[in-house]
Amino acid sequence: MNTDLPKIAEIAGDEDSDEKSRTFLFNEEGHTLGNALRCVIASYPDVTFCGYTVPHPAETKMHFRIQTSGPRAIEILQRGLKDLEKMCDHTLEKFEEAVLTYKTEQMST
Repeated sequence: MNTDLPKIAEIAGDEDSDEKSRTFLFNEEGHTLGNALRCVIASYPDVTFCGYTVPHPAETKMHFRIQTSGPRAIEILQRGLKDLEKMCDHTLEKFEEAVLTYKTEQMST
């Protein structure tokens, strides 16, 4: 893990970009975050395109593209990360509740 690199950065030289169309570079990330985040962000009504690529399997980086007809792409990314975090927290909470219920039922039998 290279701690000298920022976790998220905008890709420089993205000549087709404006505030509503950006490509972000995620260091030390891949398909796990990319696909989950793409699913969340693509569901927003003001997003016209959302996709990601992992340029090479030997590299631990992901390119993430957002195009929007409304807010700035960076705002959409921030919203998507927060929404994904909430979804993960909810899933973990439900899982822990189910494990506790299962263990309680097993002890009572």
